Amino acid sequence: MLNWDEFHEDETSVAEQPAKAAAAPAAMSPPTAAAAEVKETGNNYRVADSDRLARARKSLEALDVAAGLEELEMGAARIEVSDKQMINARADLNQLVPFKYEWAWQKYLDGSANHWMPQEVNMNADIALWKSQDGLTEDERRIVMRSLGYFSTADSLVANNLVLALYRLITNPECRQYLLRQAFEEAIHTHAYQYCVESLGMDEGEVFNMYREVPSVAAKSAWSLKHTQSLARPDFNTGTPESDQELLRNLIAFYCVTEGIFFYCGFSQILSMGRRNKMTGVAEQFQYILRDESMHLNFGVDMINQIKIENPHLWTPDFQDEVTQMILEGTELEIAYARDSMPRGVLGMNAAIMEEYLHFICNRRLAQIGLKEQFPGAQNPFPWMSEIIDLRKEKNFFETRVTEYQVGGALSWD
Repeated sequence: MLNWDEFHEDETSVAEQPAKAAAAPAAMSPPTAAAAEVKETGNNYRVADSDRLARARKSLEALDVAAGLEELEMGAARIEVSDKQMINARADLNQLVPFKYEWAWQKYLDGSANHWMPQEVNMNADIALWKSQDGLTEDERRIVMRSLGYFSTADSLVANNLVLALYRLITNPECRQYLLRQAFEEAIHTHAYQYCVESLGMDEGEVFNMYREVPSVAAKSAWSLKHTQSLARPDFNTGTPESDQELLRNLIAFYCVTEGIFFYCGFSQILSMGRRNKMTGVAEQFQYILRDESMHLNFGVDMINQIKIENPHLWTPDFQDEVTQMILEGTELEIAYARDSMPRGVLGMNAAIMEEYLHFICNRRLAQIGLKEQFPGAQNPFPWMSEIIDLRKEKNFFETRVTEYQVGGALSWD
């Protein structure tokens, strides 16, 4: 490896080479037309081929009519806040400010402040426990495998929906800014599951292909995928009541069901395990992921409600009935997953307790978008889950340190 002195010395010797070459002019050939174009500077170099330059300059003459630029109006009026809308806006999407939806920009800032990476979590205790023959029961191992199997695919499906379907159809730049942050967080989540699988020495093929092999996992993945297909078509565009409702249907499917219901059985199972000082590394990863997902959910609910405000004609009684049925379908799928992932009581919970919890979650999702609760009186049997989701401050459930994960620039040292 070169030290700085060696690097500096080497750079000097290279710089001296042209001067040594110049000391023997007699050996040089007579100047040619190309040689005449050499620029005399500290380091000699040749300009591009004249024919290539001529073609480049000719191409630039037509730049103002190039594909994609015909809509760019030079001297156009500056954007007004009133020009901005969630969907079907005519405002320039490249102009982030002035903000119309301050809540979207704040969520982007909050998400950026709560940055974390999977490798920051120590997995040594988990590895030892997983490899121990009597460290975990078969039911506990089943929960870990099912959770990693479902989530490793689910966050990829969410990311695909964001990138391939939603981003081009949401016509507000501050919301788009958050969608980009969310897509990055989904990549971190998928990375976290891979990191857990690799650390524990699991069969990667079995875990990552579970959505094709385990019916309760496959059903949830298929349900989510169904709501991406139409929006991902290149020829799909909003602008009609039917297509606008299709976009709204997708938002409700992914934010209220996939991220708002499908994640909650697995999260509560893994976090309950962490509360019992088991698989603490996996549980810590899931704690961070759950907090991210909680912000995703809140952002999605705000988008859905804003679209409803700006497009009240979409929120018809028939559409409300359809959406209610969608959320009930998602609840039933998650209940089936709970029965499959814990056929017996484990970790102080069972499928019957989980069913009430999912009914409670279903009520919450319906109420958040202005729909009638379907399970009156359903209670939350896991109040500690609400504490873990709290983004402000929560003591880690297996250590005494505070797990407010924030990037250095966002931390307060007071």
